[in-house]
Amino acid sequence: MTIKQVAAAAGVSITTVSHVLNDVPGKRIHPETRERVLAEAARLGYAPNILAQSLRTQRSHTIGLIGDEIATTPFAGKIILGAQDVATGHDSVVFVVNTGYERAVEEREIDALLRRQVDGILYAAMYHRPVELPAKLAGVPTVLINASCADPAVAWAVPDEAAGGEDAAEVLLAAGHRRVAFINDIDDIPAAFGREEGFRRRAAAWGLKQGDLQVIAADADPEGGYQAARRLLEDSDRPTGIFCFNDRLAMGVYRAAAELHLRIPQDLSIVGFDNQDFIADGLYPGLTTIELPHYDMGVWAAEQLFHQISTGRAPTAAPTKRIRGPVIHRHSVAPPSRDSGPGEWHQPADRRGNA
Repeated sequence: MTIKQVAAAAGVSITTVSHVLNDVPGKRIHPETRERVLAEAARLGYAPNILAQSLRTQRSHTIGLIGDEIATTPFAGKIILGAQDVATGHDSVVFVVNTGYERAVEEREIDALLRRQVDGILYAAMYHRPVELPAKLAGVPTVLINASCADPAVAWAVPDEAAGGEDAAEVLLAAGHRRVAFINDIDDIPAAFGREEGFRRRAAAWGLKQGDLQVIAADADPEGGYQAARRLLEDSDRPTGIFCFNDRLAMGVYRAAAELHLRIPQDLSIVGFDNQDFIADGLYPGLTTIELPHYDMGVWAAEQLFHQISTGRAPTAAPTKRIRGPVIHRHSVAPPSRDSGPGEWHQPADRRGNA
């Protein structure tokens, strides 16, 4: 179906049809004529030629999403969904490429996207970390997801790690726990620093004594969680609540608790981080955890990207965003049992806190 056939069916010129379908500004077209053209185009099933439009507008109505591991992980795919939802609202589609942390693959895929004249790039990292944009993206509208950049002209969105740490502490402390622990990631990464900072800050706001808060580091996997939990739980003054850097660590804590005949949540409350559904829902009882805001990061970054595309210029001082993830309540947290000695303690005026 061509624009010529739509014009013949509507009894107008091809130019009029073009002005109506492309919503060309400043053209005086009678409302009745506009409605007739749109009705005939819909009846005939007319679809615009995107390639022809691209040649005229210098817009391809496509964006690229480049990720090191994003497309192959079970939960970070929400970044793609968020970006796609925004792109659909801008009559655009998203090309997703995965680089597997290989620089040569990344350069090849960037070249492929630029040859296809994508309107902009979303550059996503699997793990929240600072990055340096590839030189080939200079001058290309680009927004970072789950990564930050020292260049003030580059916009980025990351999780609010400190807020997540505060919220995890709040869940345990509000339930009545006063001996709590945080099993952190041993790696030197922003998430580890931010979550510990928030956890400590919230514990201090509740008036927790220094000796009632323990922080230890471990490999961020089930075995690391197991080994760390054995060290914590075999102590005579064991914590009654544990916050884990991620849900995988929490799996190991569940195992350690079972071996020591500690019931969850009656004898031990546990909070995770990430909300990996296949872990958090699969554990028994279900794991209360902090969800990483992948979908919201994808939405925010895509909105910023389309703003750059529509204005035709990169910001000199690009916006940045730390996004707070929600607490997903399941059944791994309860007040401590009487023999845990919860004691009396004050509740801070601002229970949620600011991150």
